[in-house]
Amino acid sequence: MEKARGNGFGLLWAGQAASVFGGQIGDVSVRLLAATVLAATPFELGLLSAAQTAGFLLIALPAGVLADRMRRRPVLISCDLLRAGLLTLVPALWWFDVLTFPQLLFVVFAAGLAQVVFDVTYQSYVPALVGRAALVAANGRLESTRSTAVAAGPALGGVLSQALGAVNAVFLTSAGYVASAFLLSRIPAVEELPANSEARSLRSQIAEGLKFVLGNRLLRTTTVAATIFNFSYGITQPLVVVLLAQELALAGSVVGALLALAGAGGLAGALVAGKVADAIGRSRAIWVSELACVPAFLLLPLTFPGWGLAFFAAGFFLAHLILSVFNVSNLSFRQAICPDRLLGRMNASVRFLMWGALPLGALAGGLLGTALGARWALVVAGAGFLGAAMVLLLSPLRRLRDLPEAVAA
Repeated sequence: MEKARGNGFGLLWAGQAASVFGGQIGDVSVRLLAATVLAATPFELGLLSAAQTAGFLLIALPAGVLADRMRRRPVLISCDLLRAGLLTLVPALWWFDVLTFPQLLFVVFAAGLAQVVFDVTYQSYVPALVGRAALVAANGRLESTRSTAVAAGPALGGVLSQALGAVNAVFLTSAGYVASAFLLSRIPAVEELPANSEARSLRSQIAEGLKFVLGNRLLRTTTVAATIFNFSYGITQPLVVVLLAQELALAGSVVGALLALAGAGGLAGALVAGKVADAIGRSRAIWVSELACVPAFLLLPLTFPGWGLAFFAAGFFLAHLILSVFNVSNLSFRQAICPDRLLGRMNASVRFLMWGALPLGALAGGLLGTALGARWALVVAGAGFLGAAMVLLLSPLRRLRDLPEAVAA
C-alpha cells in the first residue's frame, strides 16, 4: 500500500511538472503570438490576459465542491487532453491561414477553464496518494516544481518562439499536456468514488465557504487586500508585454528571459519566507511584504533600452520575491485559522475572490494602456498596490506580531 502511494505521488508530481511547464511555455508563446504575428493592440492583449484567468472568477467555487464528489484522476487526465487539443487548434488554424484574434481568445479562455478544474482537483488528490502525515513534504515538492516552471518556462517559451516562430512554439507546448495525461494514467492507486455524505445543495456548500472567509475579520482583511493587489497585478500583465515587445521592440528570447525573472524571484522568496516570518513575525511579514512590493513595481515604468533594462529586471525580480513572501505567509495564516472540514471550500472561496480579480485587472490594464500608454498605466497599477498595503496597515494585523494558531469555535 505504501509503495502504491509513493509510486502514485511520483507520477502525479511528474504529471504536474509536465503540465505546469507546458502552461508556462504556452503562456509566453501565446502572448508573443498575439503581440507580434497578430499585431494585437494593448486592449486586445488585456482581453487575452483576462481570458487566461477568467475561469477563477467563473467556475472556481463549483470546482471546489465538485472535486470532492468525483474521482479525481479521470478529471485531471480529461483537463490535460482538453488543453492539448485546444492548443493544437492554434497552429492548425494558422497553417490554413484562417487564424484570427477572436479564435485565439476562445482557445485561451477554454484552456483557462480546464486549468482551474485541474488546479483545484490535483490539490484535492494529493492526500489520497500520500496520506495526511506526508502532506507538507508532498506540497513542498509540488510548489518547488511550480516555481521552477515559472522561472524557466517563460525563457524557454521566448527562445522557442524566436527559433521556431510563435505559432510552432504553441504547438510544441501541447506535448507537455499529453505527457502529463500519460503519466497520470499510469498511477497504480485505485481511487474510490467519494461518498456524498451530505445531501446538501451546491449553493449551500459554496455559501458556507464564502461565509467563513468574509465573516472572519482578519481573514476578510487579508483577502480584501490580496484581491486589490491581484487586480493591480492583473493591470500589469498585458502592459509588460506591450512595453517590452512593442514599445522597446525586444526579441522574443529577451522578453522571455525578462519575464522568467518572476519565477526566479518567486523561488527565492519561497526559500526565505520562513526566515522572514521568524525574524519579524508572521503578521508583520504579511503587511511589510505587501508594502515593499510598491517601490519594486514602480521600477518597471522607468525601463528604457540598453542598460535601462536593469530597471525592469530588478523591479520584476524583487517584486515577485517579495510577493512570494506574502503568499507563503498569507497561506499559512489561512490554514492556521480554518477548520479541516472547510479547507477546500475556504481555499476555493479565496481563489475565487483573489484570482477572480486578475481578469478584471487585465481588462483595465488594456484600457489604461490604450488611453495612457504602457508606462503611465503601470504607474496607476503601482497606486493600486499601495492601496492594498494601506488596507493591511489600517487593520488589526499591524498591531500583531504573530497570528493565531488555533481555530475559534
